[in-house]
Amino acid sequence: MAGCAVYLALAVLAGILIADASLKLRRLPLRHRQVFAAIVHNNFRAELQDASITAADGAVLKGWYVHPHDYNGNTVILLHGITDNREGVAGYGQLLLAHGYAVLLPDARRHGESGGELATYGLEEADDIHRWVSWVYAHDPPQCVYGFGESYGAALMLQSLAVENRFCAVAVESPFSTARAMSYERVSGPLHLQSWFGRTLGRPAIWSAEVYARLRYGIELLRPSPLEAVTHSTVPVLLIHGEEDRSIAPFHSQWIANAAPGHVQLWLVPHAGHTMAWAAAHQEFETRLIGWFGSHRQQRTRAQTFNMTSGLWDIRAGI
Repeated sequence: MAGCAVYLALAVLAGILIADASLKLRRLPLRHRQVFAAIVHNNFRAELQDASITAADGAVLKGWYVHPHDYNGNTVILLHGITDNREGVAGYGQLLLAHGYAVLLPDARRHGESGGELATYGLEEADDIHRWVSWVYAHDPPQCVYGFGESYGAALMLQSLAVENRFCAVAVESPFSTARAMSYERVSGPLHLQSWFGRTLGRPAIWSAEVYARLRYGIELLRPSPLEAVTHSTVPVLLIHGEEDRSIAPFHSQWIANAAPGHVQLWLVPHAGHTMAWAAAHQEFETRLIGWFGSHRQQRTRAQTFNMTSGLWDIRAGI
């Protein structure tokens, strides 16, 4: 009995530490602005523009926007991984710029130069992305807006589909399916155990983290669900996942694909680890990504809808 009490006490402590570590992520500062600015200027005859929006909670979110000289009329929003910043997807930005796409590279909240006290794994970020799409249409209206995200950014991109239907298509690499399923792996990982540990002996720590996050920060830590968002969306989704991903197991993408086969396509990449599809299958990655966007190039219908609460006209696409 005493042993059980000690274990539960340790689990409660572990849960508190897990919640704080999950929500208050370490920031990675930007270091390569001048390098990226030179690349876009020299290679794409474009300027690196600063962009910012204000989120629903007042947080100021920042990013970069690039409109290439040889513009194809479409824009891609690129989302980085956890504890990274916009520079982490600059390589994908160059790939897309080379094909004529304008690119927007925002820092997620609590990342890079963006504000926000907490990372919420899609709970707040879904609306942040919705606001970035509105920024694109207001700033430099394209024919289509597409999305690409990797890992954490992939999960955020998919969850934005619950509130954002203006994407012509999105492609993501290595998303998690649900925060709850991911929590089992995260609790088991440090002990080098399979997810069974998180589903059984690790549950008290997960429960403690969930309760603490709700009481201390008002955050439902296990509510994020890319799977649910995709299931209730009609936006075409390309899922990319390395078969050897040890950080977020491939079954997460398989679950999402199986839940919405009508508008989701899955590419499992042999010999690829976490977010390593481009490295493992360089040419095929480029062909599939550009082909996916190119095959969903219908121009979304635009309508002006009157916002009765604010009395303002709002230009929206895809209504």
